[in-house]
Amino acid sequence: MIAIRVDMNNQIATGHLMRCLSIAEALRFHNEEVMFIVADEQPIEFLSQRNFRYIVLNTQWNNMESEVKELTKIIIDKNIDKLLIDSYQVTYKYLNEISNITKTIYIDDLGKFEYPVNTVICYANYWKKLGYDLNNTKTKYFLGTKYVPLRKEFWNIKNKHISDDVENVLIMTGGSDPYNIAGLMLCGIDRSKYKKIDVICGRYNSNYNDLVAGYRNESNVSIHRNVSNMEDYMMNADIAISAGGTTLYELCACGIPTISYTFVDNQIDNAKQFDEDGLIRYAGDVRDGDIVKSINSILNKMKDDYKLRKDMSHRMQLCVDGRGTMRVADIMCEKCI
Repeated sequence: MIAIRVDMNNQIATGHLMRCLSIAEALRFHNEEVMFIVADEQPIEFLSQRNFRYIVLNTQWNNMESEVKELTKIIIDKNIDKLLIDSYQVTYKYLNEISNITKTIYIDDLGKFEYPVNTVICYANYWKKLGYDLNNTKTKYFLGTKYVPLRKEFWNIKNKHISDDVENVLIMTGGSDPYNIAGLMLCGIDRSKYKKIDVICGRYNSNYNDLVAGYRNESNVSIHRNVSNMEDYMMNADIAISAGGTTLYELCACGIPTISYTFVDNQIDNAKQFDEDGLIRYAGDVRDGDIVKSINSILNKMKDDYKLRKDMSHRMQLCVDGRGTMRVADIMCEKCI
């Protein structure tokens, strides 16, 4: 059996869980039995909706060493021969002890230390900056954007048609929006220029009700929450404005000309790398200045430059082809890891 150790809550939001669910869906295509192991009950709604089995450890999600004894018992009792781990809270001791009893696959994008696991998967576009020891024969490395584990809705996306005019703008803020960038953007852009402005709020966005109330009378502005068909909104957009993170890889797969911004440290590297590679324009960090002014400047330039948008879209879809999830599933099903 393959198990996946991952958590979700209002501090780490949904990103880790969503990419693990994508991998689990791909494993089903291989007829692999998959079970999730979580610290608490917060992810249960997502797991139940997708009919995945799960075990709740009833432990602290940010103190993973405290769960080693219970997790070891589960691995032995359930005959788990491979464990995918997706958490920033891991320690060397934790990974080393778990790797002594089962084969471990770790999803990484930080490069904090040399991970004592069987396999490291890092799909981050900046993986070369993380200093992996590729001569380490004890660990296999699968690196780069070809392994981005996107949801199945993105596995077979067609090439994006770029319109001459920019009519539809999509604003996405991730699982939470602590700086109310959605609200600031709506105030800061000339909304009359656009036929449609869709704002996607995550489940932990505390500004959602205020946004709905503030723009209920503007027919071209729609505020959404917890949408299940994100890819439809992406494909209908001419330009997207998005926080950094996995969403940028989804936008690449769709080929949507995009402006990114960041508000936490772990978003900065991939946002800057996409900008350096000429794929997604980076407007800066919310904590460092007038982000709305910066986004507006880039938005106006992109709006008036069809060739720029078309070139960006083409390069984005070359970078992320949408099939990374199946590649990860193939890796996990290999007997040699």
